[in-house]
Amino acid sequence: MANALYDPGREGVLDRTIDVTAGTIKVGLVRGYTFSGSHKFVSDLTGAGGTVVANVALASKTYTSGVFNAANAVLAAVTTGAACAALIVYNDTGSDATSRLLAFIDSAGGTLPVTPNGGDVDVNWDTGANKIFKL
Repeated sequence: MANALYDPGREGVLDRTIDVTAGTIKVGLVRGYTFSGSHKFVSDLTGAGGTVVANVALASKTYTSGVFNAANAVLAAVTTGAACAALIVYNDTGSDATSRLLAFIDSAGGTLPVTPNGGDVDVNWDTGANKIFKL
């Protein structure tokens, strides 16, 4: 699998039910999940066997010319466990049942896969033209 956007997430950005600049957009570290572009909510991911093992809100978000970017992030003190092969970017509402999935990232410049050991996991976003994602 390669990095991809969730179709319902794209729809949410376009119909403005997701505000990527003013909303709480988080990155989560995920294990045990196989991407499906039709998944809409974090609860769809967890219902499909995935686990979000750590997450953090993104800071310094920008959205220019269809490209979404933010400051690099740190997932602090991630509990020791099995390898995690992906990150998700999502609009956090406080409930997995309504938190909309935006992007699935399984190649992140040397960050993934990662086996948590109780320490921090640094998330360094792509510095190329597409940054975190491009609509």
